Order: sequence, then C-alpha cells, then structure tokens
Amino acid sequence: MKNVSFLHELIDTIVERGRSLLDLAHNDAIDVNVLIDLSRALVAGHGEFSGSLLAQQIIKGYATLDDAAKTDFFKFLAAEFIADTAQLETSARQYLADPSSDHLSQLCAATESPRQEFFRRLNLTPSGTQAMVAMRQDLLQNLKQYPEMSVVDKDLIHLFGSWFNRGFLVLRRIDWSTSAESLEKIIQYEAVHEITDWGDLKRRLNPVDRRCFAFFHPALIDDPLIFVEVALTDDIPNSIQDLLAEAPPEPGKSPSTAVFYSISNCQKGLKGISFGNLLIKQVATDLANEIPSLKTFVTLSPMPNFTRWLNDISAEENFGALSAQEIEQLESLDDPVWHADDDMQAGMKEPLMHLAARYLVSAKAGPKQALDPVARFHLGNGARLERINWLGDLSPRGVGQSQGMMVNYLYDLSTVETNHEAYANDGVIVASSLVTKLLRGKPIAEEHVPVKNKNAASS
Repeated sequence: MKNVSFLHELIDTIVERGRSLLDLAHNDAIDVNVLIDLSRALVAGHGEFSGSLLAQQIIKGYATLDDAAKTDFFKFLAAEFIADTAQLETSARQYLADPSSDHLSQLCAATESPRQEFFRRLNLTPSGTQAMVAMRQDLLQNLKQYPEMSVVDKDLIHLFGSWFNRGFLVLRRIDWSTSAESLEKIIQYEAVHEITDWGDLKRRLNPVDRRCFAFFHPALIDDPLIFVEVALTDDIPNSIQDLLAEAPPEPGKSPSTAVFYSISNCQKGLKGISFGNLLIKQVATDLANEIPSLKTFVTLSPMPNFTRWLNDISAEENFGALSAQEIEQLESLDDPVWHADDDMQAGMKEPLMHLAARYLVSAKAGPKQALDPVARFHLGNGARLERINWLGDLSPRGVGQSQGMMVNYLYDLSTVETNHEAYANDGVIVASSLVTKLLRGKPIAEEHVPVKNKNAASS
C-alpha cells in the first residue's frame, strides 16, 4: 500500500511540475484568447507528455466557454489552422516532376490542414473523443450562420469516420440487467416513440418477445451511439399503439417476424456518421442465428416530413388528380383530432393514402434521393417499400408529422444488395404491389422516381 501511495504521489508531482512548466492555470474558466494560445502551442509542440497536458487544459477550458466564445474559437480554427499554400505548391511541383511514393507522401501531408493534427492531439486525453463529439454538436449549430466553419466540420467527419468505424464498435444487447446508467440513456435518447417511465422501458426490454440492441464505442463507455428496439411477432404489424400494448406471446410459441420499430441515434455530434445500416444488418443476422423460425425482417416506421410536404403542395395547388371534393376533405386536417371522427376518417382515407404513396415514391430531395429521411435510410440499405398503414400512430407526434400513418420497409436478406444498388445508382425505389396500387389511376408528379414492382410478401 505504501508503494502504491508513493507512486500516486510521484505521478501527481510530475503532473504538477508539467503544468508549471507549461504555465497552465487552474482557473475554473479560461478566456477564449487563452484557449487559442493553448491551441497554437498544442499544434506547435512535439512532446507527448506536454501535449497531453495541453489537450486536457484545452478540453476543460472549452467546456467553460459561453456560446459566443465557442463561435469565436471555431472561427479561429477555420481561419488559422489551414494548409501551407507555399508548401503545397512546392510539393505539387515536386510530385509532377517526379511522381515517386516519397513525393506523393509529401504532397498528401501538405494538403492536410493543421486542424486534423490539432484534433488528433486532443484525442491524446482519455476524454478527448467524447469532448470532440460534444464540440461538433456545438459546431453544427453554427454552420448555417457561418458556412466558412464547414472546413472544421469536414475535418472532424474525416477523423470520426476512422475513429468510429465498425472495427471499434461493440454490439450489446440492452435488457433489464443492463447498468442503470445505460438504461437512463435509452430513455433519454429514444427519438421515435417516447418512453414514458421505467415501467414502459421494462415492457420494451424484459418480455421474451422484445429485444433492444445498441452500438457502443470504447471511448464513450456506457453511452450508446445508436440503438434499435425490436418486437418478435407472428406477422407484419400495422400499428405502433397495438404493437406496444401487445400481451406477451404464449409460452413456447416461435415468432416468424422481427419488427424494427424504433431506431434512435444518440450522439448529435456524430450526425452524418452512419451506424444504422450496420446495426440493422448485424442485429438481423444475430437474431436469425438465435431464432431459426424468423423469416421476415421488417420495420414499422414514421414519415416525419409528410405533413410538411402536404402543406407545401397544398400551397402550390399541386394535388394532382384529386377531385375538388377530396381536396375539400383534406382541409379537415387543420382539425387536430380529425382522426377521432369516423366520418372524417372515411372521407380522407383514400386521398391521404394516395398522397402518402406519392410522397414516398415521387417526392425527392435530389435527383436520386427520396425526400423522406426515413425512406432514404431504409431504401439506401436495400429495403423494399412494403406497406403504408392507415392511422398506425395516433400519438400527437405521429398525427402531427405523418397524419397518423406509418410505413413498413421489408428487409429481404436475399435482395437487399440488389435493391441497394438499384436505389444508389439509378434512384429506383423497389415497392410492393400494395404501394403501387395506391398510385394506380393517379398521375405522379413529373419529378417521379421510377418504381420497380414486386409482389407483396405474405404476412
């Protein structure tokens, strides 16, 4: 014990001397100008020990800045930590004159901004990765007003793409025995269907017909990156309220369908770093190995931008072939409880289902990209647009965003690669006949994406 105590005292002494040599203050707050000076010193220095101390002080100091000071710090990173133009020109000329591997390496080094080395050195500290994820969350809030900061964001995306690749991710099942800290994070991060209390969480984790899986990173310990909630059922569901209220299955009954009903990204600072496709494929593979009776893998998904799109095309008077009566019926959407009226439901079901199909098939964010972000994700992963469900989510969020409708995307493991290539290369949306029938006899807007018909899977 005396030896351990002596070692701790020795380490503390070395650290304190290092702080003194580097003239690092112990103030609770650091002025942004001091932080900028420390950042310059971090990039200019070469010692690993002194660099680690500087990185710690920068991370601690950044956390004390207010929003305005953080903005000034990002402006500094964007303006000052840039590649040396003269060195870049010299390296380029040398490579063109003699395209050797050495000259290529020199050219690559010259093109890299000092920001990347700055962030790498911040990562010398145990909390560096977590701090930079939080830092990027602040940065993203500035990009719209200060687009020149996008160069900082690109450097972080480049580094995060390496630091958070599949080789570093750990897939864990979340159940009732998982640490309380991680369970609290699941409640906090749930972004699709609110978890109201611990009892609600237990219903989603504990029964034999429920699963939850999450990706973790060693640098974030018990803080998940993304998680998916799964229900094991006998058929493809059409309603989230029924799915969440379902009684546990009979003992010994084998499920045929795995339903991915909620996928939540947890770290805003990792926006744009894709984990969801890896998570779904890994979970589907693991579940198929664990439960051989599973034959169908499907989602129960929202259409988060559908109501906004309806408002846009209504303002443009672009409802296509809808009759005047149908357009008049859609005006009832202004009533937040229209779905509680049977007559309103009956009058609006046909036009709204048609418009939902049109939205998913033809509304686009780009030449080959579906407008709906959830559709982009699943279609990009090779899923098939399987079914649109009338009043599948009657929660306030579901009615507000999607007019209560939900979507099933089917993951046929034998065709996901083909579907992915068709969507990625040509913008082809693979849809079941259940969806294309909703469009039959109704012209699609000129900006439509081609649809490939497939027979609907049996449920």
